[in-house]
Amino acid sequence: MPPELIQGFRKSEIRCDDDRLTARIICDCDMKNYISRTGAIGALLDEYERAIDDLKSIIQNISVKKLAAVVDDQTKDEDCRSVQTILTHVVGSGYNYALVMDRLKHPGLTYRDKIPRNEPGEYLKDLDMVFQYTEKVLGQFTDMEIEETDNSKKILTRWNQWYDIEQLIEHAIVHILRHRRQIEKFMIRLEDRFQS
Repeated sequence: MPPELIQGFRKSEIRCDDDRLTARIICDCDMKNYISRTGAIGALLDEYERAIDDLKSIIQNISVKKLAAVVDDQTKDEDCRSVQTILTHVVGSGYNYALVMDRLKHPGLTYRDKIPRNEPGEYLKDLDMVFQYTEKVLGQFTDMEIEETDNSKKILTRWNQWYDIEQLIEHAIVHILRHRRQIEKFMIRLEDRFQS
């Protein structure tokens, strides 16, 4: 792949080894190392952190006005009207995904209510807290415990589907990705609205 096609990097070096073209990327930017943890849980946490950081990079400079602006007034889903409602939903869901896993070790924990925020910085902190809580919860399990084939030992979600821990974390990762994409689309519409 030509260096100019590798996005997000300022320098790159292409070299041939054993008749195979391999790319070695030299990054001179402040990119996190998302492959620092080990094992299945480590891989899931790395990807979850990456998804959360990608979302945070999209919202970090949003204005309070754009955060609260209703973008989709036609939707029946109250969680998808504005960037603010989406983020409130994402944070609440993130906590509750971790909570249902935590319940396996600590029964009796109750769901967390959604907490709307008025400042983008509050959501950035909330997303960090969601990740820290998830990391703490997953620290109670081994790689062998997160994959469960016995349906009687799986977690029943609020939307009435059964998941093992691995599936629930994978769902949490994709949940962030889907809503990040939705926010990106909202941001385009907001740019058009606030420029005119």
